[in-house]
Amino acid sequence: MDNRWTLLVHGGAGMMTRERLTPEQDKGTRAGLNAALDAGSAVLAAGGTALDAVAAAVRVLEDDSHFNSGRGAALTWDGAAELDAAIMNGRDRRAGAVAGVGATRNPVDLARAVMEDGAHVLLSGAGADDFSLHRGLAQAAADWFVLPERAAQLEELKARGGTFDVEMKYGTVGAVACDAHGHVAAATSTGGVTGKRWGRIGDSPLIGAGTYADDRSGAVSATGSGEFFIRAGVAHEICARVRLTGEPLQVAADAVMADVAELGGSGGVIVTGPEGDAVWSFTTLGMNRGRVTSGGERTVAIYNDE
Repeated sequence: MDNRWTLLVHGGAGMMTRERLTPEQDKGTRAGLNAALDAGSAVLAAGGTALDAVAAAVRVLEDDSHFNSGRGAALTWDGAAELDAAIMNGRDRRAGAVAGVGATRNPVDLARAVMEDGAHVLLSGAGADDFSLHRGLAQAAADWFVLPERAAQLEELKARGGTFDVEMKYGTVGAVACDAHGHVAAATSTGGVTGKRWGRIGDSPLIGAGTYADDRSGAVSATGSGEFFIRAGVAHEICARVRLTGEPLQVAADAVMADVAELGGSGGVIVTGPEGDAVWSFTTLGMNRGRVTSGGERTVAIYNDE
């Protein structure tokens, strides 16, 4: 067993600049990222699995209203929280995901329950909520997820004519990890985009688009303009380039993000591999991000010049 381990987290990418964020938002975002790193690294430092580490990190971010997942998620056109999440274990490529759920306090836990049940990979809507009850997961009422500031953002969007995500602040959260045994895992959770309609689902819960993990290459969690990430198959594409061509993680991540940009999309990814590399790549002005390693290296950043 190698005692090295790595954990990366993200809390969204987009128009995050020092001019747009208040000092309170900046401080709260960094505190949330640090708390997620603390939760995940505690698992890894104790010899735990990458899968447990990414679940622990994402759970913290889901409970933090500075991000767009779980509590404080972006609201649909009708003012509801429709939550998506996915988790994947690189050791055996088992995966679980949920879309359009509205009652499980931590959607990443529901995604993991789907994975552990093993009969399916992706459940959605009322069926996924029923499955959550069947598995005895912690539930939460609408007032846990729906916060006044998110409702105000929705009303502002409608007043502007209803074009969603004008501010391009993708607050999706995610984590990737490599544990001391060289196994990788990834998890992603999101509320989608403000004003989404008609059951829209982005890339986060789609295995191979917003979330992917394979011990032969790496683990990826994405955030950004989901429709473009789906079309590019971002998470799997990065892993495929590494596995099939031997590209370094950074080269593969940068190349795939450049492809997304050519299609007209934007956002970012966090990536780690079985050697514990810690990589991120983003095409936006900012990306809420952090990483920590067993060697004591720790970084938390928001803006593109950090």
